[in-house]
Amino acid sequence: MTLFDTIIQGIIQGLTEFLPVSSSGHLSLYQYFTGQSGETGALVAIFLHLGTLIAVMVAFWPTIWALVVEAFRMLGDLVRGRFRLKDASPTRRMVLLLIVALAPLCGFVFFKDFFSSVSSDQDIVVEGICFLVTAALLFLADRHRAGGKTAETMTFADALVIGLVQGVAMLPGVSRSGSTTAAGMICGLKKSYAMQFSFIMAIPTILAANLLELGDAAEVLAAGGVAWGTLFVGMAVAAVVGLAAIYLMRWLLKTDRFVIFAYYTLAVGLVSIGVGLFG
Repeated sequence: MTLFDTIIQGIIQGLTEFLPVSSSGHLSLYQYFTGQSGETGALVAIFLHLGTLIAVMVAFWPTIWALVVEAFRMLGDLVRGRFRLKDASPTRRMVLLLIVALAPLCGFVFFKDFFSSVSSDQDIVVEGICFLVTAALLFLADRHRAGGKTAETMTFADALVIGLVQGVAMLPGVSRSGSTTAAGMICGLKKSYAMQFSFIMAIPTILAANLLELGDAAEVLAAGGVAWGTLFVGMAVAAVVGLAAIYLMRWLLKTDRFVIFAYYTLAVGLVSIGVGLFG
């Protein structure tokens, strides 16, 4: 894989990880049409996801730091027997809500090999179907009346629903950021908070997904399938472009232009299915 290919994929990853169009789906399409599917493509995807993880950390750092500090305080209260859910601050409630939302991933991890096989196969019909799923969720979110829930009023059932949707988003073509933000909006969350919750929830998700793939990645690196320098360049590109995409996503939500991606993913899904079946 050339440096140029990695840079292009870094741009694709940075844009599509946070815009509601599915980064894994677009990377699968790029690798399909350039003949780069397989283990090397999966390795590059790991480093590109780490790049977008850096973008999330930068964009939401004040909130993330407050959550980390509050998590340790909560742990201390649990040890001393002082924890009271009814007295929890909004920040502590958000910590608890994130834990509930992340819990379903423990079940989805047993299907890791299935999700990996779909991402690295030579077919794009499944990706096309998954793009249609993303489009449906975005259309539903757009039609739903704007809610006002934040950490103070969001329920644990809301968090569980968002977590289950995130598990399904492991499929290439189902946008993680788009589907979970849409699920939050459908549950009545305030748009800006739905985005914040979705993106911060991505941090442990991306870390866990990459840790699970480390073994396979080490084998590809040992075989010399792609150079370290190339991987780090791709990661840096994904981080810079991803940060820009986060701010673009904020603007799109604020100006009610979120629905344009529903039409986009609908079109991409139909084209992908057509190419996969008849191309």
